[in-house]
Amino acid sequence: MRQLTSPQATKQLAATLSPYLRPGDMIQLKGDLGAGKTQFVQGVAEGLGVAESVVSPTFNVLLSYDSGALPLHHFDLYRLDGLDQLEDTGFYDVVDADGVSFVEWAEKCPGCMGATFLEIELTIDEDETRRIRVHAYGQRARSLLTVWGSDSKSRLMKFAGDKS
Repeated sequence: MRQLTSPQATKQLAATLSPYLRPGDMIQLKGDLGAGKTQFVQGVAEGLGVAESVVSPTFNVLLSYDSGALPLHHFDLYRLDGLDQLEDTGFYDVVDADGVSFVEWAEKCPGCMGATFLEIELTIDEDETRRIRVHAYGQRARSLLTVWGSDSKSRLMKFAGDKS
């Protein structure tokens, strides 16, 4: 678990993940409204060199950004009611393509994340302290978590660990 004190700190931490991402990586973002999920994606986008302004895809389900070192796909599944609606969005075509995918509210479509993904849970306390917990599911996610966690810039002292 990592404690952060501001939205900017969330973005800075997220940017340290960018160099380790590869095409096909999937990251599930969990947290209540306002917990910092989109801020996390903004930090990764900055680290990838995305030129566009990154915003929440709440009303679009998917927003993609292709101007960085790696295409970045940002999903928000909050308004979906299951896997049938998810298939209609082209979700599987996008996540199987050439970029990295960040998925908010994946719990609305159980099973959509597959067997290999990184889960990042963001919470915010009453005193505005932000907490980030990371879990790895599958070999690629374990490798990603290991390399990110050992990066001196991330300063991630403890991760919740491997859940596969």
